[in-house]
Amino acid sequence: MTDFENTAKHIRELILTSLAEAGSGHTGGSLDLVDIFTVLYFDHLRHDPHIPQWEGRDKVVLSIGHTAPALYATLAAAGYFPEEEMLTLRKLGSRLQGHPSYEFKLPGLETCSGSLGQGLGVSLGMAMSAKMDGLSTRVYCIMGDGEQQEGSVWETAMAAAHHKADNLCAIIDRNRLQIDGGTEDVMGIDPLKDKWIAFGWKAIEIDGHDYSQIKMALEVAEMTKGQPTVIIADTIMGKGVKSIENNNQWHGKVPTKEQLPEFLRELEGER
Repeated sequence: MTDFENTAKHIRELILTSLAEAGSGHTGGSLDLVDIFTVLYFDHLRHDPHIPQWEGRDKVVLSIGHTAPALYATLAAAGYFPEEEMLTLRKLGSRLQGHPSYEFKLPGLETCSGSLGQGLGVSLGMAMSAKMDGLSTRVYCIMGDGEQQEGSVWETAMAAAHHKADNLCAIIDRNRLQIDGGTEDVMGIDPLKDKWIAFGWKAIEIDGHDYSQIKMALEVAEMTKGQPTVIIADTIMGKGVKSIENNNQWHGKVPTKEQLPEFLRELEGER
């Protein structure tokens, strides 16, 4: 059994260290996705870091592309590439661009990320392709809650239910914050669960930092037949660094090299 707590702490350390070295990036959302990524990659997904292009693998699409450090750090911790490469984040020519870029052929990366709202459509295409090819592949799309304000999300939601894409699972990072403030102040999206149910999806709400709840929701999604599943994960932006938690100013802000030691110390008392 994976030690989720220590694995997640290590991934957060990689995120913070790489962001401080880069001097730019997105801290808050990257930190709050770590527990979800930890359970996905170290317990649930069928994948092999030694054979990244294995045909039968499950796939993860990061629609909320600016949280790329969370994906990169998880892939590094899982053995897809050396952890030392995290220090090249956002540097010219690096495989670790600010948004995932397929151009650099980073092992474990399924596709690039673009404007918010695009990832779910890409994920549906992958899921339908897998079904056509007779594969048991499952596709997981990681989205933000501010992203739920995009019309393309709901077009894809309707299509996925119509095609009974039960090998598709969307995971929404519900931290209730976006770059301009609270989601309910910028453009309210509640009642979010009811909307997804109305569009024909199985909808599950969980604590996005509770490993047992994350694990159970993923298992329920895999057992659900005839419809896609959405997991709405309540999270805390900046999770693990108490001094920046629930502060949307850290959406696109990073620790300085001088701040980094204190942030890492805060991680030690995370749980």
